[in-house]
Amino acid sequence: MIESKRRAIIFLLLALLLAAAAGYLTLQKVRELNTDLGTMVNVYVAGTDISSRSVITPDDITIQSIPQKYVTDEHIVNTEDLVNKVSVIPLSAGDVLTRNMLKEASAVTEENNRLVTLLSSERVFFDEQLEALDRVDVIVSTRTDEGNKTEIFMRDVKVAKVAKEDGSFSGIQVEIALEEAPELIHMQNYADSVRIVKANVGLSQGVAEAVDEAEETAEPAEEEAAEQPEEQKEEEKQEEKKEEEDEKKEDEKKDEDES
Repeated sequence: MIESKRRAIIFLLLALLLAAAAGYLTLQKVRELNTDLGTMVNVYVAGTDISSRSVITPDDITIQSIPQKYVTDEHIVNTEDLVNKVSVIPLSAGDVLTRNMLKEASAVTEENNRLVTLLSSERVFFDEQLEALDRVDVIVSTRTDEGNKTEIFMRDVKVAKVAKEDGSFSGIQVEIALEEAPELIHMQNYADSVRIVKANVGLSQGVAEAVDEAEETAEPAEEEAAEQPEEQKEEEKQEEKKEEEDEKKEDEKKDEDES
């Protein structure tokens, strides 16, 4: 009995030692894996289906944790990186958001409008620095065989964005109708001078209305002036006809007297 108990105690101690050794080795292995993978990091994924070119909202995203080892610079870990962004491809729920699939949302407010960039150059001049949402007039000067010509090419154009180079103002992006974009780009490339002048808010529109009103007022005046010679000719004809009738009556009267 004593020998049996002694063996049992020895086996129990060996089992405890082996269990402790196995637990220690397992803990070490887990620590090594954690060190290799790193801590868990929250990244943003699509929480629902997101169509391409639609602005991403907080309701469209959710958080997913992945090991630090697998996090790259392309992963989105900050919500500020999603402000005013759209996806260039359709996304399904659970898709990881990365920088290469996102782009800045367009500042165009109308579907049929386009942004055209005007940078300061030998042809393009700015009278002053501009800010987003300013309004500008575009004045164009050209040289032709018929002579030099300077005219207001566009009025009251919205400035959508401001371009800067090394922190200094370098140009603007204007929002214009799609049909007007080729004309402005043509002038930008081939006109002798394109001058961008800041317009007072609401003033350019008032000036345009005043010009239109003046043109409308001038049209009847021009028509009246054109009609006036015809009226004068008609009056002259009537006077000549009246004189002829008077002369005819006098001749008839003389004939009667002679008879």
